[in-house]
Amino acid sequence: MVCFQLSTYAFFLFGAALGVSALDKYVAAVYEHAAVLSGVTPKLVSPEDALKLMNKNLDILETAIKEAAEQGAHIIVTPEDGIYGWVFTRQTLYPYLETIPDPQINWNPCIDPERFGSTQVQERLSCIARNYSIYVVANMGDKKPCNGSDPKCPSDGRYQYNTNVVYDSEGKFVARYHKYNLFATETQFNYPKEPEFITFNTSFGKFGMFTCADALNFREPAISLVERFHVDSIVFPTAWMNTLPLLDAIQFHSAWAMGMRVNFLSANIHKPSLDITGSGIFAPDGPKVYHYDMKTQKGKLLLTELDIHPRLSPTYPPPVNWSVYASSVKDVSPKTPVFNGTIYNDTFTFTELSREAGNYTVCQKGLCCYLSYKMAEKRKDEVYALGAFDELHVVEGEYYLQICTLLKCKNTDLKTCGQPVDTAHTRFDSFSLSGTFNTSYVFPEVLLTGIHLAPGEFQVLTDGRLMSKNSLSKPVLSISLFGRWYEKDSPHPQYASP
Repeated sequence: MVCFQLSTYAFFLFGAALGVSALDKYVAAVYEHAAVLSGVTPKLVSPEDALKLMNKNLDILETAIKEAAEQGAHIIVTPEDGIYGWVFTRQTLYPYLETIPDPQINWNPCIDPERFGSTQVQERLSCIARNYSIYVVANMGDKKPCNGSDPKCPSDGRYQYNTNVVYDSEGKFVARYHKYNLFATETQFNYPKEPEFITFNTSFGKFGMFTCADALNFREPAISLVERFHVDSIVFPTAWMNTLPLLDAIQFHSAWAMGMRVNFLSANIHKPSLDITGSGIFAPDGPKVYHYDMKTQKGKLLLTELDIHPRLSPTYPPPVNWSVYASSVKDVSPKTPVFNGTIYNDTFTFTELSREAGNYTVCQKGLCCYLSYKMAEKRKDEVYALGAFDELHVVEGEYYLQICTLLKCKNTDLKTCGQPVDTAHTRFDSFSLSGTFNTSYVFPEVLLTGIHLAPGEFQVLTDGRLMSKNSLSKPVLSISLFGRWYEKDSPHPQYASP
């Protein structure tokens, strides 16, 4: 695991005291927060009791933000649901909500706390940012009244939104985002009428913002923030439940940064009992720092240095045509038996890697996946398979996937291929994975035993090959090209929501 080292920052902290360094770098921070929750059963409480719970979480967040600022951070991202948790119905959430105005109004809640009524949480976040001279990104709940003239107005007369807020280093309210792609269980919230493309400019770059399932479920707003609004960095509050073998938080968020070629600041909740952990700061050329902890109950602060404008960096990766190499392959690999396996309720077509080295092909519908590899040793007690999936995913969201994956099966029974597994013993000396993708949105993943990433150990060629540079440092859990074919998605639930 990449770890934050104080010695690394001895030089930079001097530069940070003078502002953003002459090298066009800034220090980013994220905090994985072990949130204090209201309980396992949703209960309706008074606004006063709701504020007491939120202040307990804000006390913890303030300590982390203060520490980040003291170590030179210019911006910190805190998790989705980090202020009040997530054990709510629509009714029991209401006391925790505040009216969050449009940030185009010129408002500093720390200086003018009474302007929009009862906004104690916003006031405190603003004062934390102001007191420690740091940009603060947080997640909370917004309430907006509506009436019968609005055909989509809920029966209780209000909209409730999962909302990100941003305060600058003087405490000014600068950005607000209503989550557009709600997870299936978020029935306490409403969809905004349209996706919001929220950006904010700083002296250390242009930022875009979205939340959790926005990174996976639909094209908007995430893709347009990068392609149309040309942001340098994404801030990403999340409450991401890990789903191996393809959707572990650090695995997918690092891949998203590489696939979209932007900085990605991901702050997750810390709740190991629910498989929720995994935060990081990821750059276009790979992970800079990350944290994954299923053993303790403690929060974790992460800091690292990033390019303000990654597109201007000499390490900025070139664009990739993900199907060029695979489309040119004249498949001469031996025909191998195929079988079906399930990943996250999706039926993949697999073929077993029965040899220590070789070339394998597996296809499903229009997607063919090609793998060349060499294991350091072919173990009898571990089985690996190459899999392909080209279909609409329909559980907990509907979105179209094209995936090529090399993965370790749970045991030697082929029926376990695709089941979650977090340890392995087989090392790979080399690999090259490619596919005949119909989409340009492909995210490269390499996950090693113990849930470790592999910074600097692989590369993506412009012809679409995901390749090792040398022998991998640890045994392999999975190596994947995770494609999203947005044009074949189902309609957004907003268009059918009551």
